[in-house]
Amino acid sequence: MSAALREPLLAGLDDLGLVLHEAQQESLLAFLSLLQQWNRVYNLTSVRDPGEMLTHHLLDSLTAVVALRRWLQEAGADAPARLLDVGSGGGLPGVVFAICLPELAVSCVDAVAKKAAFIQQAAGALQLRNLRGVHARVEKLAGEFDVVSSRAFASLADFTSCSLHLLAPRGVWLAMKGKVPTEEMATLPPDVAVFHVEPLRVPQLDAERCIVWMRPRMALH
Repeated sequence: MSAALREPLLAGLDDLGLVLHEAQQESLLAFLSLLQQWNRVYNLTSVRDPGEMLTHHLLDSLTAVVALRRWLQEAGADAPARLLDVGSGGGLPGVVFAICLPELAVSCVDAVAKKAAFIQQAAGALQLRNLRGVHARVEKLAGEFDVVSSRAFASLADFTSCSLHLLAPRGVWLAMKGKVPTEEMATLPPDVAVFHVEPLRVPQLDAERCIVWMRPRMALH
């Protein structure tokens, strides 16, 4: 599978203007292969076709890498910056973040044990020392993170309420969404502020995507 998907992956990276070392490119393809293998038994994703996995999962997650890298640089987050990916499932986008941003310490939390186990397996197989899988409910988790991310996890209100206690003092939420979730943003609690809605364009995929960037309103003062 890796050989067949290498060219479309490289074309996608070029389209995004995302420069990755050859080892990172190979890690992305190896991750996709691992995801397909585990998916046969553990049903990590409903997408089965390798080509669709590339566009709908890998390239989709890669669109957020550029935005996240820019935020880390602008925020001057202490190295290594800490990211928590909530409801990470098959490691999307958490594993992709860990591969592309080695300076980032990535924790992927999921309430389903087999999904957290897959993340741990991926960390070992891909030799990603900056990645760990955590089997837990996010509400019960402890820790402090500079970025708390999610991709198709829950409504913005639920996502922010269950993870507020995990944000570092200057931390932010990164929520990957399809169409701009206007109704969800309108139902956010008063203590959560949207400071940027960033449109994303996924190479080789005709679909609307965006990142909703949020932070606690008290952090604005």
